Amino acid sequence: MAGGKQSPRQKMINLMYLVFLAMMAMNMGKEVLSAFGLMNEKLTDANRRATETNAAAYANLATKAAEQAKQYGEAKEKTDVLKARANELYVYLDDLKSKMTADVEDKKDYELMDKSSYLDSYFFESGTISPNGKEFVSKVDEFRKAALEVLGETDLGTVVESRFDTNPVKNREGLQLNWLNYNYEGFPLIASLTKLTQIQADIKATESDALSKLLQGELESAVSMTNYDAMVVFDKNAYYPGEKLSGRIVLGKNDPNLTAEKVVINGKDWPEDKIKAGQVILDGPAGSVGDRDIKGSFFFKENDSLVEIPIKGGYSVIPRPNEAVISADKMNAVYRGLSNPMTISMPGVPSNKVSASAPGLRKKSGDSYVMTPGKGSEVTIRVTGVLPGGNKVSSNKKFRIKDIPPAVGAVRGQYGTVSMPKGSVGNVTVGALLPDFLFDLKLKVSSFKIKVPGQPAVPVTGTRMSSRAKKAISKARRGEVINIFDIKATVSGSGAPVKKVVGVGIKVSN
Repeated sequence: MAGGKQSPRQKMINLMYLVFLAMMAMNMGKEVLSAFGLMNEKLTDANRRATETNAAAYANLATKAAEQAKQYGEAKEKTDVLKARANELYVYLDDLKSKMTADVEDKKDYELMDKSSYLDSYFFESGTISPNGKEFVSKVDEFRKAALEVLGETDLGTVVESRFDTNPVKNREGLQLNWLNYNYEGFPLIASLTKLTQIQADIKATESDALSKLLQGELESAVSMTNYDAMVVFDKNAYYPGEKLSGRIVLGKNDPNLTAEKVVINGKDWPEDKIKAGQVILDGPAGSVGDRDIKGSFFFKENDSLVEIPIKGGYSVIPRPNEAVISADKMNAVYRGLSNPMTISMPGVPSNKVSASAPGLRKKSGDSYVMTPGKGSEVTIRVTGVLPGGNKVSSNKKFRIKDIPPAVGAVRGQYGTVSMPKGSVGNVTVGALLPDFLFDLKLKVSSFKIKVPGQPAVPVTGTRMSSRAKKAISKARRGEVINIFDIKATVSGSGAPVKKVVGVGIKVSN
């Protein structure tokens, strides 16, 4: 039949075959769109976990820098710069993704996200790159440059260069295309959305890699013996006259495989049977009342020489106590509705010989207590200690009882007036923070009210916008400030109410 006249039946068969191929192509396209959507979900979830992991790493580094500024201070300064730049680009991409899906009613219906019109008009105009497109590329370039400045010429720097490379790209035909055209022009919405989420994943990976790389260098430098400090550790901080001194000298890193070649304390060579793995045993009389110094040196063999590590320490011999020492771990006050950690002890008296009582006070272990105050403006703690000879000493101390201070309303973890697109306002979660409070509390919002200019205030139960609130938000205009106020919140866990929560404003950016 090839080249000959086809019968009506053959023509119909050919037409049905073409329709069948078209239907297969359409189904394959829909499956691909769904695959992109699922990939975007997984990347988004991975980014959330990476954010939490990186936050913990940043906090750990901050603690190390506070404790050992010389060793970790420079690493913290570098990662702080990277963190700020990473957050700036991440938030920008979040905002762009919100704009891209602002008109998408069902954010999970990926098969309908097959159009490329949004980024085609947002990034390009009249065959050239638009100001928005140039801004996007510029922000990626700025982050790459900032990351490279932090990392310097390292293997990781090469990886970062590749992750955020915006140089022209060759397509299959060997034609050189602009990076933005190659990656975002003509692609379905869900594909471009997934690519932006992948850039966010690269940002998080870069932060994680940088934290590991910078800390690794510091940890390697800490291996040398010259970086160790000797510490004097006593079984207790003070001694009564006539008591036997008990304690030991240990290194900053207590390594059971590390034994000194020689130890000199207060000008005398210490007996070999008192030199143990990683420590030196101290014993002998404490002496009379006053301050006592312990000075000397550890000598360790490193390569072909001996490394000397100075020993600097001391202790105090004090009279027998007649008053308890009570201190609040946070401040000289306790907060109503909270479990306030406290330390209650007496100098020279074992914790199992000290007892304390007060309304709302309970013992956890050792000298650690928890105070949960009730009514009133102050509480008195009564402490009794039993001395080694059996005599008892008592002491009382008053603490003020304060209410939890006012909190502030927050959206996206920000308070005051927050700027965002109108399309994003309906999706925010309203929270509450205590930014300057000594306790790290999590607050739970139960309700709030939202006021759009020109519209009546709308009460909302929970933390997310109701359909009625979203309807009012849809009438807000650019530049107007939407007020969220009358926020009701409690402390998570205890349920203690927060008496006042200051409202938060949202300025409509577009």
